[in-house]
Parts: sequence; C-alpha cells; structure tokens
Amino acid sequence: MRRQKGFSLIELLIVVAIILIIAAIAIPNLLKSRIAANEASAVGSLRTLNTAEITYNTTYPTVGFACTLGAMAPPTGTNPSTSAAAGLIDSSLAGGHKSGYDFVLECLGSGAPAVNYQITAAPSSAGVTGQRYFCTDGSAVIKYDATSAANCLTSGSPI
Repeated sequence: MRRQKGFSLIELLIVVAIILIIAAIAIPNLLKSRIAANEASAVGSLRTLNTAEITYNTTYPTVGFACTLGAMAPPTGTNPSTSAAAGLIDSSLAGGHKSGYDFVLECLGSGAPAVNYQITAAPSSAGVTGQRYFCTDGSAVIKYDATSAANCLTSGSPI
C-alpha cells in the first residue's frame, strides 16, 4: 500500500483558522494606524498652510492673505510666481485634498487686503480616513474637534 504525501483536510482547516485569527487581530490595528497617520498629515499640512499664508501676506502686502488654496499653488508651465499662483504649497495640497482630508481656505472680512483667514481640514470619510476635524486661522493656532469643522472653529481644543 502506498502512503499519500501532503496535508489532510483537517490540517489545512486549522492553518486557515489560525491565519484568520491573526488577520482579525491585525486589521483593526492597521486601520487605526492609517487614521493616526492621516490625522498627523492633516496637522502637518495645516502648519504648512499657516507658513504659506504668512509668506504670501509678506510677499503680496497689497493682496493680504490668500483667499484660495490655488493662489498658493505652483505656477503653471514656465510662468513666474504671481499672487495668482505663488508656488508656496504643492499641487496636491492646492487641490484641497491630501491624505484622506479635505482642506477649505476662506478669507474673513471684506475688501483688500485680506486681513484674516481660516482653514478647515475635514476627513473625506469620517471614521474611515480620520476621526477628528482640524482648523486654524490667522493666529496660527491649530485646533481640533471630534464632531465637525464648524465646532472646531468656534470651540475647538488646541493641539
């Protein structure tokens, strides 16, 4: 009689069960790590935007602060930097979306030069790409709120 080589069905099922248990433990930790990385990237992007706003305001004093992300975007083609495309931030951030967060920049007040601004960073998919909302303004203090960007602006906690 010949002995068969290989694994029995029971042995294969045990191995598959062990792999599924390990995956059930690892996947939630992976998702939490991704959310933490996205939130850290959003805070870093807000710091970059604060610095870019101060540079923009210093470079173009008759305009004041930039009122759109596109105004701080890289110039197109061989065009030099202007107040319409100052080249202070990268194109992905200028597009308003980076690392699972959506960024919105608004000028406060009316007239020129713009004397203040506010920037909000909201998760593209709350609970999946991030759990906290972030915001900043002309004071350059970055704040967060767990419920909404509007709450962040009015009663957010500083980071």
